[in-house]
Amino acid sequence: MPHLMSQFQLKGLHLKNRIVMPPMCQYSVAAKDGIATDWHHVHYVSRAVGGTGLIIIEMTDVEPDGRISDYDLGLWSDDHIAPLSRIVEASHLHGAKVGIQIAHAGRKAEDAAVPVAPSAIPFHAGSKMPRALATDEVKAMIEKFRLAARRAVQAGVDTIELHGAHGYLLHQFHSPLTNRREDAYGQDLTLFGREVVAAVKSEMPTDMPLIMRISAQEYVEGGYGIAESIAFGAAYRDAGVDMFHVSSGGEAATAAGPIGQHAGYQVPLAEQIKRALQVPVIAVGRLDRAEDANQAVVDGSADLVAIGRGMLRSPYWALEAATQLQLKMDAPQQYAAGFPRA
Repeated sequence: MPHLMSQFQLKGLHLKNRIVMPPMCQYSVAAKDGIATDWHHVHYVSRAVGGTGLIIIEMTDVEPDGRISDYDLGLWSDDHIAPLSRIVEASHLHGAKVGIQIAHAGRKAEDAAVPVAPSAIPFHAGSKMPRALATDEVKAMIEKFRLAARRAVQAGVDTIELHGAHGYLLHQFHSPLTNRREDAYGQDLTLFGREVVAAVKSEMPTDMPLIMRISAQEYVEGGYGIAESIAFGAAYRDAGVDMFHVSSGGEAATAAGPIGQHAGYQVPLAEQIKRALQVPVIAVGRLDRAEDANQAVVDGSADLVAIGRGMLRSPYWALEAATQLQLKMDAPQQYAAGFPRA
């Protein structure tokens, strides 16, 4: 029976355990030009030392105005490759595999002079009015995703994740709340995402899996639910997505969100995506307790579990979880004295 510390393989990606560090923006002032700094190196590599199976580098954007803030990472220039490669190589030394999340913030790009979006609909009343992308600009955006994927592969990553959740550009295209276009990209809400998938896959090795993060539920009147996310998930799966990272929300500033946000509140969404689409999934959301994270894997609800806040608090979350669950995991030799011998 699989458990939190059991190995996992998807195509050419082999993980030593089922623990994922999800993408979490660092908003590091030193990253003004989108280039990873010493902070990012220490931040990610320390989680590799701490036993994490898969580290997904934070939302990394395909153009400067695609960032949430001017302090986020980028992949629009070859100058970004070497610092990311340094993180990947150091993480590999400690047994972790590394992915990177490629994205564009769309109308949620806070520092862009004029954000772009599928349609000219602001995120909230106080935010900037975005400009609707022309059809040729949409096609140019797909090319930017392709080139970002090329640079990610050159940096040595083990997998790529597309950010199709939390109200960012790809999500904006497949949500009827934010896509009111009259061209082909409005008539078929998955067209943009499917073309991004195809472009990114064209730059990836054939044995490298592609992950997509999705919001499986929108928490606002008129938003989509699990039935719709299964439908667009099927379209993305057929286009080449190998695994879904299942979250929810983020589509509107006024969204109420799920009542309570209890431990594992999004796991049922991940399980429904997994069962309906017959693809592996990553579950995320309030899984900081080792018991909760392990149960999601043991139950078969998820193949991998992402630990966000828990890993912000402790880079050694994975080692501590193994200790609490009494599951075998090899600590670094230098730290071995701090962990049970058996």
